[in-house]
Amino acid sequence: MVLFMERLQKYISESGYTSRRKAEELILKGKVKVNGSVVKELGTKVTDADLIEIDNQILRKQEHSYFLLYKPRGVISSVTDDKGRKTVCDLVKSEKRVFPVGRLDYDTTGIILLTNDGELSNILTHPKHDVTKEYYAKVKGFFKKEDALTLSSGILLNGKKTKKASFKLDRYDKKTDVSYVKVVITEGRNHQVKDMFNALNYDVEKLKREKYAFLDLSGLKSGEYRELSLKEVKKLYSLK
Repeated sequence: MVLFMERLQKYISESGYTSRRKAEELILKGKVKVNGSVVKELGTKVTDADLIEIDNQILRKQEHSYFLLYKPRGVISSVTDDKGRKTVCDLVKSEKRVFPVGRLDYDTTGIILLTNDGELSNILTHPKHDVTKEYYAKVKGFFKKEDALTLSSGILLNGKKTKKASFKLDRYDKKTDVSYVKVVITEGRNHQVKDMFNALNYDVEKLKREKYAFLDLSGLKSGEYRELSLKEVKKLYSLK
């Protein structure tokens, strides 16, 4: 039998334990052992014949699972929460350990993916792949055309310019003085959409992510989820 060698961090992510980036952090922190010895070097090659332990627990590969969740407001995009708040993993009933791909803020609703496939998670979250995310924002005040152009062209956030995006006014409610804006970005910085609006003095009252790549919330109500089809998973892999 031929045993194929692959990098340790990739092996861990493909086991479903966590994402590749988190696996790299675990290795650097000395949390990973290979055949009884702590390994801190990224890129170390392993095979299925090697005994791999994380925090002294034996790592076992498992079949991959993929879920699409309609995240409600007031839910944490995390596996666990030290404050005891409900997490996205609490909403998805799976025998396998899954984790969220990226994150949505506590008060942001909409589409979020959960999986134990670290390789796919890395593809979807790595900046170089420019995976689109579409949002619908409710902001206070009239959203000016010149501000839409400014945000779409990119602005400085924490010293780094945002990539080109799309900000378009959908409608303005004069009675309540709020604007409804369609937003498309390809980055995944924390609080990015809110921070971009705030940079031009717009307060975001509500934010919903309606699409992730080609996936949307069709057929789901808030708090509901479904498994992705094999065809959808293959199409996500093709975004690499």
